[in-house]
Amino acid sequence: MQIPPDKKIYFLSDFHLGAPDHEKSLIREKILVDFLDKIKSDAAEVFLVGDMFDFWYEYRKVVPKGYVRLLGKLAELTDAGIPMHFFVGNHDMWMKDYFMKELNIPVYFEPKEFDRNGKKFLIGHGDGLGPGDHGYKRLKKVFRNPLSQWLFGILPPYMGMGIANYMSRRSRAQTGASEEVFLGEDKEWLIIYSKDKMKEKKFDFFVFGHRHLPIDFRLNDTSRYINLGDWIRYYTYAVFDGEKLELKSYKDNEHKIIRN
Repeated sequence: MQIPPDKKIYFLSDFHLGAPDHEKSLIREKILVDFLDKIKSDAAEVFLVGDMFDFWYEYRKVVPKGYVRLLGKLAELTDAGIPMHFFVGNHDMWMKDYFMKELNIPVYFEPKEFDRNGKKFLIGHGDGLGPGDHGYKRLKKVFRNPLSQWLFGILPPYMGMGIANYMSRRSRAQTGASEEVFLGEDKEWLIIYSKDKMKEKKFDFFVFGHRHLPIDFRLNDTSRYINLGDWIRYYTYAVFDGEKLELKSYKDNEHKIIRN
């Protein structure tokens, strides 16, 4: 795919809409809608790289309440012919076909390769990749199991959503402020994962979310690892103009981006 000279590709992730409560989530949702409205005129493509919601489960006839402003804006962009992509995260991994049917947005469950203007991208949410975090990797297999999803689905929505919201709050409490600390090249799991993938194939850009810390890390002279940060503290996103990929902030938080 070649990007027209006056167009750009945008990448953003980790909105966690619904957390920590309706009022604060709504403020964040309105900021997101404002951002998407501003990029509509020059967006050639938009990648949503996971954890859009703090929890998402599609019952056969029910989807989670709320988020109408964002979902309406996504529909507006796809109706205008702007391709969009969604990668499930660890908080919204139980997504099924709602986005594809209602919004014409394909959903991906694993990292995927893309070629844009001759640049090779590997894009994914980032959960469960690289060494370590074995407890979550085991849990992810359980959550991804069709039987587990079916069993959860037979619970009444009010009960299932209550359990899910409790688990999401526990997850955030356990993670805490450690997400804001860069652990170093040898301890950042997604950097290690990216280096391992480079042994198999050349990529210009590795683009992930999940980490909640905006990171622009040069792996070698031709490859970079980008972590998109989040829209809770940093309001960061990446933009590709056909030549270069830049990590920016919608709320003047560029000075908080980790760069090397």
